[in-house]
Amino acid sequence: MTQGAGQGPEAERTATLRDFRVPAYVHEAGPYAPGTPPADPAAPAEEPYEDTYPEGYTPTQRDLPVINRGDTVQVTVDPVQVPDPAPQPATGPGPLYVVGDVHGYLDELTTALREKGLIDAAGQWCAGTTRLWFLGDFTDRGPDGIGVIDLVMRLSAEAAAAGGYCKALMGNHELLLLGAKRFGDTPVNSGAGTATFQAAWLLNGGQKTDMDRLQDHHLQWMARLDALEEVDGHLLVHSDTTAYLDYGRSIEEVNDTVRETLTRNDADEVWDLFRKFTKRFSFRDEGGADAVRSLLDTYGGTRIVHGHSPIPYLLGEVGSEDGEDDNRTAVDGPHVYADGLAIAMDGGVTMAGKLLVQQLPLDD
Repeated sequence: MTQGAGQGPEAERTATLRDFRVPAYVHEAGPYAPGTPPADPAAPAEEPYEDTYPEGYTPTQRDLPVINRGDTVQVTVDPVQVPDPAPQPATGPGPLYVVGDVHGYLDELTTALREKGLIDAAGQWCAGTTRLWFLGDFTDRGPDGIGVIDLVMRLSAEAAAAGGYCKALMGNHELLLLGAKRFGDTPVNSGAGTATFQAAWLLNGGQKTDMDRLQDHHLQWMARLDALEEVDGHLLVHSDTTAYLDYGRSIEEVNDTVRETLTRNDADEVWDLFRKFTKRFSFRDEGGADAVRSLLDTYGGTRIVHGHSPIPYLLGEVGSEDGEDDNRTAVDGPHVYADGLAIAMDGGVTMAGKLLVQQLPLDD
């Protein structure tokens, strides 16, 4: 295996950029504000998000409505009390932790890691032989995606020196950022008209400040990330989809196929990979448990752990047309579903939810 070193206001629906022409504001100074692209007066209103995907699905609309954290009330809190480092076993590997989608929220990430005793007040690894897995989606929507990647890369080195590890999976937003940097506004065969990576990246929360700070070592690190891994009976993936089965019948084969696809640097192939990793909700509702079993039977493990789909969406409490979003349940931990076979880890940090860091196994 190769590895590189809640609640908020209801989302305002905006017009959809149907033709994926790069909007003028990509050249403007300052970060792109998610959810506020110039409206196309000729475009119809964005349709409600669908749970299933038609043949040839492509992400030609915003992947999920964005509820800006800046729209919520900000309160001052006392400094975080740094707990003792994560307890270590007398022998054998250290405890296992997973982190849900970060999406550029560096401050929230460091706070969550400190609360679990994984880093100290200076932001240094202090968890000894602990094993830490990030489930992907480090950038876009939030203010400092490159800062998040820099932190994860540094913690990887520090954890390894302490006898533990910090590793990461490939998310669909890593593929999106790679594609935007490599292919820009080159048209790709989207299956639903003309598309470009650059426009899709902007539409789904791409930040100009991230693109300006993106360097070769960031690109190389992202391109080497694994797509899935099995650890202590937990099958770790980013997306709640069965699309991984399209890329191999073993963990090694899937990871090799994804890396080889990125190495070939073909825009259409990378777009297809991004498109499939963007699919979601395969594990919920009727047939969801069977979908999980299809992955577990193929790749191993007794439970699947994923990010990608925010827990409020999995619960059906966000994005409805009845105006009841303000009454949804606050996310305070992972969501277990699909007959207990799936654990969702995206607490919805982009919508004023919680950035989840969780030790496994869960106490059932």
